This record gives sequence, C-alpha cells and structure tokens, in this order.
Amino acid sequence: MRTRLLPLLIVLMAAVLLALGIPLAASVAAAQQQKVVVDRIDDTARFAALAQYVTDSPYGSRTTSPDERLETLRSELASYYEVYGIRAGVFYRNDVRMANAPEDWFLPEHGEVRAAFDEALLSRRSHDPEQVWPWQRSRLVVASPVIRDGDVVAVVVTDSPTGPMRSRILHGWLVIGAGEAGAMLLAVGAALRLTGWVLKPVRVLDATTHDIATGRLKSRVAATGGPPELRRLARSFNEMADNVESVLEQQRAFVADASHQLRNPLAALLLRIELLALELPEGNEEIASVQAEGKRLARVLDDLLDLALAEHTEADLGLIDIGALAAERVAAWAPTAAAKGVRLVGSCPATTAWADPVALSSALDAVIDNAVKFTPEDGTVTVAVASNGATSTVVVTDDGPGLTDEELARVGDRFWRSGRHQNVKGSGLGLSICRALLAAGGGSIAYDHHEPRGLKVTVAVPRNGPTA
Repeated sequence: MRTRLLPLLIVLMAAVLLALGIPLAASVAAAQQQKVVVDRIDDTARFAALAQYVTDSPYGSRTTSPDERLETLRSELASYYEVYGIRAGVFYRNDVRMANAPEDWFLPEHGEVRAAFDEALLSRRSHDPEQVWPWQRSRLVVASPVIRDGDVVAVVVTDSPTGPMRSRILHGWLVIGAGEAGAMLLAVGAALRLTGWVLKPVRVLDATTHDIATGRLKSRVAATGGPPELRRLARSFNEMADNVESVLEQQRAFVADASHQLRNPLAALLLRIELLALELPEGNEEIASVQAEGKRLARVLDDLLDLALAEHTEADLGLIDIGALAAERVAAWAPTAAAKGVRLVGSCPATTAWADPVALSSALDAVIDNAVKFTPEDGTVTVAVASNGATSTVVVTDDGPGLTDEELARVGDRFWRSGRHQNVKGSGLGLSICRALLAAGGGSIAYDHHEPRGLKVTVAVPRNGPTA
C-alpha cells in the first residue's frame, strides 16, 4: 500500500509546487524585463528632452554657428553607447538622423526598430516589447516621440541587448528551482513520515490477521500510533479476536468433553454387547455388525478427542533433525507396510528445522498410514526429506488410486472421505489432526497428484526459529 500511496502524494505535491513555481518564474522574468523597459523609457525621455530644442534642420542645413544642444545630444548618445552598449538614435520623421550612436547605425526598413519608430510617430511611446525568455536571443526596442509645439518632429529609439537581462532571469529561475527542489525534498520527507504514521497500524493489523489465520489465535494488535480511526479499528479487532477465540475455545471444550463423556457409556455398551454375543450362536452376523459399528464409533470419539487436544495444545518448538525423525517413522511403519505387501522406501538425509517432534511424528504417522492404507499390494510408498530455502519438507508419495481435482480441494476437511474409499477403515479426521498439529508450529501440509498415479503429500516446517 505504501508503494501506491507514496507516489500519489509525491505527484500531488509536485503538481502543487509546479503550479506555484511556474507563475512565480514568469513573474520574475516579467519583473526583470519591466525594470529594463522602465530604464529605457527614462533614457529615451531624457534624450527627447535634449532633442526638443535642437535647431538643426531635418534636411541637413544649419545655422551659421553650430548648435550646442545638438553637440551635447551627440556626446550623450556616444557616451551612452560606450558605457552600456545600447544603440540609440534620434531620427526625424523622414528617417534623417539628428544624432545616433554608433555612427553606422541607421533606421532599418523593417523589423522591431521600424515598428517602434512608426508607433512613436503617432505621438505616443511604443508598446512594451514582448516577453524575452532566457533561451531567446532577441533585443529590446523602446521609442519615444520628440514633441515641439504640439507636433512630433523626431523619434528617440533605443535598441538594447538582452543578454544581461536574460542572465538575471535565469539566475532568478535557478533560485526558484533550488527552492522548489528543497521544498520537494521536505515534502517527500513529510510524505514518508505521513505514510509511515498512517500505515504502521495497518501493517501491524495485517501481520496479526495473518497470525490468527495461520492458527496463532493468541496474537493481538499491539497499541501503536496512527490516526484515531485506525487505533479504534485495532481495539475493535482485538475485541473481535477475543470473542472468536472464546467461541472456538468453547467449541473445543465441548468436543473434548463430549468425546470424553461418551467414551465411558460406549465402553459399557460394547461390554454388554460382548456379553450378549456369548449367549447367541457363534457367527451371528447381526451381533458382529453391531460390534463393528460400536468399535468404529469408539475410534471416531478417540479421533475427536485427539483433534480437540491438537487444536488446543501449544507447540513445543525446537531445532530438530527431521531427517532422523522421518527415518524413525519409516522404520516404525515398515512392518505394517510389509504385512500388506507394500514397499516403504525412505530417503532421509540430515536436515534441521524448527518443529515440535511429537506433533511432527504424529503428522507423519497419519500421512504414512494413509499412504500405506491406499497403496495396492506390490506398490511403493516413498518418504523423501529435503530443504528448500526457508523451509524443510517431507514428501510422501504412493502408487494408490490418488484423488481427483475436486477431491484434492476437500482433502483434509473434517469427516470428509472420498466416495471411492468408504469401505476403508477410518474416521476422516486423521489429516485434519495432522493439519492442526503442523499449524500450531508454523508448518503446513499440501496435497497434489503423483505421476503417473497416486497422491503426493508435502509436509513443510520452517527452518528459522520463531521471532520474538
């Protein structure tokens, strides 16, 4: 969940920062250009004031004495160009120059300078130039009219390079970018803390739910921080887990008590049936059938009691050699398999794992018993021990009839038996007891087809010890 929530928060924060940064960058560029334009307007206004009283003729004729104002204007324009590198000139309406700097700069026929000049002839200052961006190598043109006796007699034009201005804009943008990057780093750090704070109770709740789902019903959600809603959810979850554990405990106690209480009356009933059989002719089929049903009921009660105890007992985990334990169970079941004509083969190298030796032995007994029971004469049952990363496995395969896909989905359910095996002895609780014993220690049992025929049962136990 964190990998999905964190990118979403980062994208949203980046969008907010961009939404703020882009207008700010545009504002910085506009402010820098406006500052330059205002300076050029002041400069053109000053030159226009000097040119307003120049008496030189627009056709080149002069008075007998040189005009001091014209000489002053030309000196000012030359100094202006030398110091700032800005081309400037005063031109009459007919494009004839009054004064200009540098000397070889004249009005072009087309372009921004001509457009600004024509606009100033209408007795108003030229419009502000379009915004210049750092990647554009354009120039900044400003023109102001020279008005004498209410008429426009000339125009002052300045043509400024934009390199310094673009550098200042770029510098401002770098400052903004650095600020945005710093803000983004702070936002990412805040998002990490926020998602961690919000999702920590969810992770704890998920881990506790997994523990309860795998049989560790004592697990509870520890008190952690987080939003009040999640803390309230954790308390509600603990209350629910307490109620579920209480109900399951009552069910286990009922099954155990019922099984225990029924055993004595059933034993007395079987004894009376035995006494009754002594008074009947030998080989009576009805009394034999009653005795068989009674014994089957006794086995069911014993298995129910074993199942209740298996689900209630805590596993006594330890680091054991499951290879040696499996070899011991193979040796114990070898006579039974030989009596049935089944070959029992074990491949049990030394492999360590964490398990309850009593629970694992009981589970292997149930699995090997089923394999031998359903394997036909001259068949083979194989017990193989192996390790695979974090788990160690005991795989039991047989040459029996196996199970269909539908039957594989139900195998291990309580009291379930395949319709093809109803005549085989058993209560249908053996594999349920096996699963309960393994789950108490963090183990598991799985079923699959064995090629070319038969069933493969995999008992897995963890190689790493339980975490504190």
